[in-house]
Amino acid sequence: MSVRVITDSTSDIPAGIAQDLGITVVPIYVRFGNTVYRDGLDITTAEFYQMLLTSAVHPATSQPTPEDFSRAYSEQAGEADGIVSIHISSRISGTYNSALLARSMQVNPSSIEVVDSRLNSGGLALVVMEAARTAAAGADLAAVLDATHRAMATTDMLGVFDTMKYLARSGRVSRAIAAAGGVLNVKPLLTFRDGEIVRAGMLRTVSRAMDRLYEFVASQPGIRELALVHSAAPELAEELRQRLGTVFPAKETLVLELGAGLGVHGGPGVLLAAVRRSGSD
Repeated sequence: MSVRVITDSTSDIPAGIAQDLGITVVPIYVRFGNTVYRDGLDITTAEFYQMLLTSAVHPATSQPTPEDFSRAYSEQAGEADGIVSIHISSRISGTYNSALLARSMQVNPSSIEVVDSRLNSGGLALVVMEAARTAAAGADLAAVLDATHRAMATTDMLGVFDTMKYLARSGRVSRAIAAAGGVLNVKPLLTFRDGEIVRAGMLRTVSRAMDRLYEFVASQPGIRELALVHSAAPELAEELRQRLGTVFPAKETLVLELGAGLGVHGGPGVLLAAVRRSGSD
């Protein structure tokens, strides 16, 4: 018996890594008009961005239902002493609340810990992966939960968006602000603060955006893990990965794709860095 780790698809953890670490990923729903897809199951990342660019209808997302999480918990309960379920920040999604409702539906809810990561994408991925490695080492529920919280406390993110158009379409910024950004040809720099996405600056060029991401990573003390996330921009991610080789080994840097669950809001051209630092044990 062991502790199992569950997350949602906004973690952008590739299926191979999830399988290797024993992580269960519950998909976000993406809707184009009347057609609904499960992120990462019914639609690939490449298919999603192609549809995003060509569809006359802007897609919408919805969190997994309590029944989705309840099913995942029930499937794992018979083979686990406990479950740690780690999710996208509750400040920007209802996913965490769905997971809490699902926990209350279980026969033994005390064996399930639901965690609001206060992060998303690469930052969430680093937290979930650390929890899964701790669980795989044989740690009990309390120890896996402690490792999760320590990883959360030592993980930071910074990202740049190529355009504000998709943020405006999904209601994350006003259309007036997005229009002004288009006129000025600026790219928003975003980070997390207290679980909320906040603006960290505005940049004019891709080269300056790359500089800022490099500076962000280089300024982090004691880097344990680094993840770079891109949306339909693999060349930029690879360029940054190689450049950051002076700060953190390029071969150990995780490169992820921004999935449909978050790509709805970011569109193509997003590039972000997530860093997990050393912390006091």
